[in-house]
Amino acid sequence: MMDILWILWTLPSVLAIEEMLMDSTTATAELGWTVYPVSSTGDSSISWEEVSGYDENMNTIRTYQVCNVFHANQNNWVRTKYIRRRGAQRIHVEMKFSVRDCSSIPGVPGSCKETFNLYYYESDYDTATKVHPPWMENPWIKVDTIAADESFSQVDLGGRVMKINTEVRSFGPVSRNGFYLAFQDYGGCMSLIAVRVFYRKCPRTIRNGAAFQETHSGAESTSLVSARGECIPNAEEVDVPIKLYCNGDGEWMVPIGRCMCKAGHEAVENGTVCRACPSGFFKTAQGDEKCLQCPINSRTTNNGATNCVCRNGYYRTDSDPLEMPCTTVSSAPQNVISSVNETSLMLEWNPPREAGGRDDVVYNIICKSCGGGRGGCTRCGDNVQFVPRQLGLTDTRVFISDLLAHTQYTFEVQAVNGVSDQSPYSPQYASVNITTNQAAPSTVSIMHQVSRTIDSITLSWSQPDQPNGVILDYELQYYEKDQTEHNSSIVKSQTNTAVIRGLKPGGIYVFQVRARTVAGFGRYSGKMYFQTMTEEEYNTSIQEKLPLIIGSAAAGLVFLIAVVVIIIVCNRRGFERADSEYTDKLQHYTSGHMSPGMKIYIDPFTYEDPNEAVREFAKEIDISCVKIEQVIGAGEFGEVCSGNLKLPGKREMFVAIKTLKSGYTEKQRRDFLSEASIMGQFDHPNVIHLEGVVTKSSPVMIITEFMENGSLDSFLRQNDGQFTVIQLVGMLRGIGSGMKYLADMNYVHRDLAARNILVNSNLVCKVSDFGLSRFLEDDTSDPTYTSALGGKIPIRWTAPEAIQYRKFTSASDVWSYGIVMWEVMSYGERPYWDMTNQDVINAIEQDYRLPPPMDCPSALHQLMLDCWQKDRNNRPKFSQIVNNLDKMIRNPNSLKAMTPLSSGVHLPLLDRSVPDFSSFNTVDDWLDAIKMGQYKDNFANGNFTSFDLVSQMTMEDILRVGVTLAGHQKKILNSVQMMRAQMNQIQSVEV
Repeated sequence: MMDILWILWTLPSVLAIEEMLMDSTTATAELGWTVYPVSSTGDSSISWEEVSGYDENMNTIRTYQVCNVFHANQNNWVRTKYIRRRGAQRIHVEMKFSVRDCSSIPGVPGSCKETFNLYYYESDYDTATKVHPPWMENPWIKVDTIAADESFSQVDLGGRVMKINTEVRSFGPVSRNGFYLAFQDYGGCMSLIAVRVFYRKCPRTIRNGAAFQETHSGAESTSLVSARGECIPNAEEVDVPIKLYCNGDGEWMVPIGRCMCKAGHEAVENGTVCRACPSGFFKTAQGDEKCLQCPINSRTTNNGATNCVCRNGYYRTDSDPLEMPCTTVSSAPQNVISSVNETSLMLEWNPPREAGGRDDVVYNIICKSCGGGRGGCTRCGDNVQFVPRQLGLTDTRVFISDLLAHTQYTFEVQAVNGVSDQSPYSPQYASVNITTNQAAPSTVSIMHQVSRTIDSITLSWSQPDQPNGVILDYELQYYEKDQTEHNSSIVKSQTNTAVIRGLKPGGIYVFQVRARTVAGFGRYSGKMYFQTMTEEEYNTSIQEKLPLIIGSAAAGLVFLIAVVVIIIVCNRRGFERADSEYTDKLQHYTSGHMSPGMKIYIDPFTYEDPNEAVREFAKEIDISCVKIEQVIGAGEFGEVCSGNLKLPGKREMFVAIKTLKSGYTEKQRRDFLSEASIMGQFDHPNVIHLEGVVTKSSPVMIITEFMENGSLDSFLRQNDGQFTVIQLVGMLRGIGSGMKYLADMNYVHRDLAARNILVNSNLVCKVSDFGLSRFLEDDTSDPTYTSALGGKIPIRWTAPEAIQYRKFTSASDVWSYGIVMWEVMSYGERPYWDMTNQDVINAIEQDYRLPPPMDCPSALHQLMLDCWQKDRNNRPKFSQIVNNLDKMIRNPNSLKAMTPLSSGVHLPLLDRSVPDFSSFNTVDDWLDAIKMGQYKDNFANGNFTSFDLVSQMTMEDILRVGVTLAGHQKKILNSVQMMRAQMNQIQSVEV
């Protein structure tokens, strides 16, 4: 209510318009109104009498007067002529009159009055007579009893001194074509000097950027008549239709909505005109703001500009505000200084002299290896390491390592800013040439167990990626797991194989190896754990082969020797066979490209006591620090909740909580906590972070950071078409970075899919779901996972070799990553749609691959196809995937080329993203199929109700029916174009 009162108070007042229906003061002859009663002789002097008089300005007027105060029971009427209403709903009557004070009349009886009554009577035609309508209150309608504010009583030599009263009364609603007014005297001495009859209108006005026409007032004094405004030229409505209300007094009030000047126009003349911005000025959006002068290095090409165009050689980025000056590319960095240390290098430089008017200058390092051959310089391989990174450096220094020894290099330091990719010229750079020195070999990356016995282990390893000379020998260091490096033993080998003897039965040992050249030893490899056979395992193996030894004794010494040889060979192979599954679990993998100090993933199943792995890798949290708020889902082992974690000395944080349901078995508890043992080893911004576990209270809990937007697949489906390609590529880059981190630790995920990626409120994607027990169980009811060779496998996301041979590697994770890319670009579409799992397996075997999703850049689909190479050795590494995505993000133009819907290998078989319109009966069914069912009413209201009409739609038509999201516009337009192509194909076949 207070808001409305404030609006009324601040609304400028505009005088109401009064339209006159009758004015007795303008009469030039007798008024000729009808009076009652009339004597039988026709004399009206006993009632109201028409006489000539003067108004206050001494103008001659016609008046009616009556003064029969000495007679009781007076009932004197005077009726006006017929008054036409002319569309008015409420009538106003202004009366000027004088009344004699009864006390001033000598001998007047007590029945003397100083008031009179006002009546009206409605009629469609002028049908009144001397007797009709009857002279009584019914059928007449009484308006009011009129009393004088002042009466006259003084008498002087000039006669009576009159005091004129003015009263205004209104009545309504009136609905007939016209009406009569009547004045009733019932015992007074008075004169009716003037009568004006009129109605009121709200005048034409311009309010809030809209023009309103004259509007009749309402039928009641409290009525508000709604009037729809029309925006003045070059203005547009904001939010709601603009209205004003005309009240009963002809005044505008209660404005609703408003019009604002369009982009390129500003309000002038008190908001009554929207004027185009003059040359050199612009306005970006609708609103009350004034036109702004074009920023530096930009200009307009015409009046009414919504933005200023950059001059030649100057640019803006998509994120630059239009009010920002246009900027140019950066000049080259200055004073590059290099410092070589064996095969490492420190580069430093000064910022460019000219930053192009921007503050977002970053630096890229281009590394080229320049050999002595005719080939000249070539780009360095992925093995070269840059710290903190190679591209997008904000600091003016970089540390480069893992170069080749005795090799000449050229390094280009590029300075790029936000508009460098818009320039047709390459970024400015400064270069430096260096030659590396003699250096020790790089780290040995991979170590394998060849065989093992009760007291020995045979190991082999790969040559360092960068020998930096001839390898003279290798040094193998080992010690028991429970000991320290100070208790280690050393074994040297001229080859990349060694047998370590004299070990304890069933002992777990830590092994590290390093290579030596004339330049000295390289660094030790990461720690790897291997175990000798236990006595029980050894005896079991011997017992299995003992009958073969005894049975062969009678065949003679020669045959015995042969048998012994066979047994030895069988023993070795048998041990390897028996060990293979165990060794897969036991080995603690590392990576060939690890930075010094990087953690090594340790499989928790190598621990005899699973609780030991939990204690080592997961922080125990007191249950009093955890507060569960609500259940948000169900997991494999229990409920998933959200809640708060308040650790001593730290701020309270929102977390996700997995709980283990009551009545669990020990195996279920072990499998549940194994995920925490795995997760606790990871620390990366794109891998879900473990806060800790609760194992000493009930229920048992795993507590992780909370991801507000949930799983990636459902998040994308809920926000279909609402992200830019760059945003989607940014999500993929985050997932790829997380997987690169896991691959560098030699952790194989096995279940990489959009459903196992979580998204936080900042759209950061994080790899999750490390519970590998699903692959070891056969009792799950999830149709996503299908039995294959004794376990459950997500067929649609899994590489062929993993389906057929259970060969899970980082390369099979790369295949799954390609499927995740397809899920992201299709906004959560189910891979392979409604095909059965067996159909998917058969199609992949026949080299069919998923087609590009709608509006998918060709560069991204090509990367998907690279991930789906049948030969796993030909698939890119995660480091290469991340580098490719970084290049796309830095050069958005590379994402503008779209893959045609019909491109690809055998795509027609699998291209179900754009359905055949002929398989649907109605346009509504077709909209449902392309997931645009929310626009059914829009299409119906726009009369696009047949496929013939829909196939002819343009982008303007799509906008006109109310599709405002850019992603939805593209999706519908592409589907329409496909429909048109299908129609043309059908017509050509018919011809």
